[in-house]
Amino acid sequence: ELVAQAVHYQSRRSEGPFIRINCGAIPETLIESELFGHQKGSFTDAFETKIGKFEAAHGGTIFLDEVAELTPQLQVKLLRVLQEREITRLGGVKPISVDVRLIAATNKDLHQLIKTGQMREDFYYRLNVFSILLPPLRERQTDICLLAEYFLEKYRVENQRNITKISSAALTLLCNHSWPG
Repeated sequence: ELVAQAVHYQSRRSEGPFIRINCGAIPETLIESELFGHQKGSFTDAFETKIGKFEAAHGGTIFLDEVAELTPQLQVKLLRVLQEREITRLGGVKPISVDVRLIAATNKDLHQLIKTGQMREDFYYRLNVFSILLPPLRERQTDICLLAEYFLEKYRVENQRNITKISSAALTLLCNHSWPG
């Protein structure tokens, strides 16, 4: 998410919205409405028209975290959005143009998901215009000290403490940790 924010805020779209969605945290029955919005009366609890995340991100960036959690059916709909640059709200008939940059992230092997049919190959290639591979922290040992110093300063100021240094023993523990996850 931090990389996606950095891309957004260093681009010509920085004045536009940055909308983030955790695709794995939204139930399958609700995600389409969240992404594309819905018209009043389109389903039982649709008491009013609601814009979706793509409309909200117009002129900016939408970040889909855990994109590999999307069903192949929803991937087809997103593929259409990426190709046509328009969405249709649930229950709607009128297409709505959207101008968004899409950034997607996952921790899964997308090539393996394509082989098992969980990821559509055409959707993968439409998403994969430019890849940024971010290795896990356990593979970036040199970042551990930098991150420790950053968080020390952040929480020192936030908690109004006069702590200026992390002990060597603490840094050694952090560097020797396996950083799973």
